Amino acid sequence: MTIGAPRVLCIGESMALFVPAGSGQAHEVRDWKRSVGGAESNVACHLASLGVPSGWVSAVGADPFGRALLEEIAAAGVDVGGTIVDPARPTGLYIKESDADGSPVRYYRTGSAASAMGPELLDRLDLTGVEVIHLSGITPALSPSCLELVRAVLTAPREGRCVSFDVNWRPALWAGRDARVLGELAALADLVLVGEDEAEAVLGTRDPARLRALLPGPSAVVVKHGERGATLLEDGGPAVFAPALRVEVVEPVGAGDAFAAGFLAASLRGADPATRLRSGHLQAASTLLTHDDVGVPLPGAVVRGLLDADEHDWAAATLTGSALTGGAIAGVTGAGASERTGMSRT
Repeated sequence: MTIGAPRVLCIGESMALFVPAGSGQAHEVRDWKRSVGGAESNVACHLASLGVPSGWVSAVGADPFGRALLEEIAAAGVDVGGTIVDPARPTGLYIKESDADGSPVRYYRTGSAASAMGPELLDRLDLTGVEVIHLSGITPALSPSCLELVRAVLTAPREGRCVSFDVNWRPALWAGRDARVLGELAALADLVLVGEDEAEAVLGTRDPARLRALLPGPSAVVVKHGERGATLLEDGGPAVFAPALRVEVVEPVGAGDAFAAGFLAASLRGADPATRLRSGHLQAASTLLTHDDVGVPLPGAVVRGLLDADEHDWAAATLTGSALTGGAIAGVTGAGASERTGMSRT
């Protein structure tokens, strides 16, 4: 956990998340477990767990859910001082319905406090010491004023800062509207993170080289290929691909936010392109191994060993749930660098 002047400021809505506390159909469930859900606060919490001072800026209602969000995100080591408490509008809610088909999600966010955010929010922010502002494509879908807020951030003078934009295309949020605006916003960012499926939906292609041609403005574009890996296309350098780790997946939700945080943290450390991508994959793995949107960090020895592993050993490794509960040796199987990571030979 890290608390301090934010180096990364994440702007966007978070909501109270409810999941059934037991089994059964959602309409039959009486007991629910409440937690926090939101792409930008997820990124901020991951960054804090990685030792990067982070802040989360949004708006919440003057209600118990808003108070819970502020307290829990702050407890993760995130600066929440820039978040507004709106006395007139509620905190957004959403629920996950666990069933045989997965975890369908239902949102109750229309008219939420966060949906009323606008470009005037920028005038309230203290950006002293902030090196990265992180946004996602969820925010501009919430309301016209939220779209203008994102545009304002992307077009404001940088003053040495980087603006990171995770496309985060959500079909339900863009139903009946032209999602190509996400491509226009991405073109204004310095760093773009996009999944190949959403790239095809928003920009018409999933090919990294064609995406780079469509987005010449950003200094770096990261194309995520799901379980296959990710490609980094950066000014002045060749395309770099890093395969994803094999993981015993428990819940896929939140992996993209975790990847963004891992990549940003490594970038702030000045890591080379391959290490930045691997750092994203490792942080995503920590979330894939749990039901939580923000998982428990992997043991340091596992992270260091895998970051240093050669291509063969990286490709041979598999992360299991015991990597989160055991020692440095537990939870990683594969070939090769057993002296460094405890990876057993197979």
